[in-house]
Amino acid sequence: MVIAVDFDGTIVEHEYPKIGEEIPFATETLRMLINDHHKLILWSVREGKLLDEAVEWCRERGVEFYAINRDYPEETTQNNNHFSRKLKADLFIDDRNLGGLPDWGMIYRMVRERLTWADLMRSARSGLNSQDAPKRKKKWGLF
Repeated sequence: MVIAVDFDGTIVEHEYPKIGEEIPFATETLRMLINDHHKLILWSVREGKLLDEAVEWCRERGVEFYAINRDYPEETTQNNNHFSRKLKADLFIDDRNLGGLPDWGMIYRMVRERLTWADLMRSARSGLNSQDAPKRKKKWGLF
């Protein structure tokens, strides 16, 4: 899959224009997705020096993106007569999505098992239903 990944608030805590602390397991999960042969695109509002810093921050942690703020590495407005700022990605990982950002373990599971958010919610509900409900203690033998 082609997966677009935001930087601020998704890979690192939101401290823009500074680079915040890494969100737990973000770069580890991104490396796993790359090893699973997914193409990752860094999709960020950052530009220029701020973007270069974010790319280098990821590179230092072993995350090399397929492309940065474009559909493929060599894409330009001149060589793509269908150029659009809207990426052609299969999946977007962004802290601003509806429902917020799941933890990176859940994100990896969703990608690996091709699960939707609804699939995860159904799975969680069925797991709760299958467990025995806590039993109330009898109080004074009345119940």
